[in-house]
Amino acid sequence: MRSLLLVPALLLFLGLSGDARTADDKVPAFAKELPALKSGAPILQFNGKDLTGFYTYTKDSGYADPNHVFTVQDGVIHISGQEFGGIATCGNFRDYHLVAEWTWGGKTWPPREKASRDSGVLLHAIGADGAAGNGWMESIECQIIEGGCGDLLMVGGRNKPSLTCEVRDGDDGQPYFHPGGKSVTRDSGRYNWWGRDPEWKDVLGIQGKNDVQKPLGEWNRLDVYCDGDTISIVVNGTLVNVGTQSSLTEGKLMFQSEGAEILFRKIEIRPLIK
Repeated sequence: MRSLLLVPALLLFLGLSGDARTADDKVPAFAKELPALKSGAPILQFNGKDLTGFYTYTKDSGYADPNHVFTVQDGVIHISGQEFGGIATCGNFRDYHLVAEWTWGGKTWPPREKASRDSGVLLHAIGADGAAGNGWMESIECQIIEGGCGDLLMVGGRNKPSLTCEVRDGDDGQPYFHPGGKSVTRDSGRYNWWGRDPEWKDVLGIQGKNDVQKPLGEWNRLDVYCDGDTISIVVNGTLVNVGTQSSLTEGKLMFQSEGAEILFRKIEIRPLIK
């Protein structure tokens, strides 16, 4: 894995209180450190009024939105989850710091009305809208799902993007992020965040014993650092995953609609300062 400069996590920098973190005895030392990267003023942000700078796309309705899957109310983006697709940036970005504050709503939809609440942020998304299926683009996904926020997935489109991660093999045979572990390169599948519960099941309301994601109804903060071919994921002040040697380093961002209601009160894309 490419060497990362790390400094102690600064909760004040993230604007979070100590209550936003899991108990210290659940968090390994490496997860208490953040990338030593500085970012500037936002070059794109949700303005609290409308979706200026973004557009919507779903598998079923394309660029139309007859079911009002995407709305802005009281300074918050509401994504109903009724159709698969998402909100994408109009432009491409590279070398940036994404800040997103989000919470789950209560509504879920078929075919996932009884499954874990699911969404995600597609990073470095390229190619045609919908080329990857379900209204999405070829990309590297930062997963937002109950119990698995911060997992990294490779989303194939015309091509299959690849990503490398240092991992340990879980008892379930899946790869879990672990700095100093074996280096694995994949062009499909998922790299689990370090604390994902190996007994995780795809059921509504699932919560793992080490989860850093907050319970339903509370706001979460997601920080994603895209620095060249390295992607670092921080959830509520805890480093949860790092991927390197990404075959994609530039593209759009898309915030998914995937069967569960999700709300965003802040989306900022800030350039990295080097």
